[in-house]
Amino acid sequence: MSIPNIISFARLLSVPLAVYLILSGDLYWAFWLFVAAGLSDALDGAVARMCRARTVLGGYLDPIADKALLVSVYVALGHVDALPLWLVILVVFRDIMIVGGVLLAYTLKESLAMQPAYISKVNTVVQLVLVTAVLAPAGLGWPLPEMFGTTVMPLLIWLCAATTVASGVAYVYRGGLLFNRHGGVS
Repeated sequence: MSIPNIISFARLLSVPLAVYLILSGDLYWAFWLFVAAGLSDALDGAVARMCRARTVLGGYLDPIADKALLVSVYVALGHVDALPLWLVILVVFRDIMIVGGVLLAYTLKESLAMQPAYISKVNTVVQLVLVTAVLAPAGLGWPLPEMFGTTVMPLLIWLCAATTVASGVAYVYRGGLLFNRHGGVS
């Protein structure tokens, strides 16, 4: 286990705690745990590059930890009505679709490079910003200006929805190309 893999694994282990904190209403600590998890994501990548410690395990563990954290936090925030249910369903469906595509590629004996499309990177950033915006008032103890709740938050929600759909379409397109390479349906 390399240091970046240990950091990714620690992020994966933080998922149940993040969900517990949100569901129990302790958004202060949920915010700070989410910030730490986000920083650990940047740190594991930086350490892997600087120390030339990239591993096959890390290529899978890092995105699994990211997906587990984001999906779990979205579900928890949807459960406490901090995010709209339709958005939570959209985010979860996209990630289930991606995992299903990876499993399909595995059954086709196709090797996959875990390289997300550019729109997926944008989508991840937007998803992170939205969660941070939801948790930040409790975490920082700042009251939200009225404009934030009526303008900025709805804009972030719709931006998240749009990038989630665009990312899902990009994955379906890439998956379709892979599927066609194997002759489609028999």
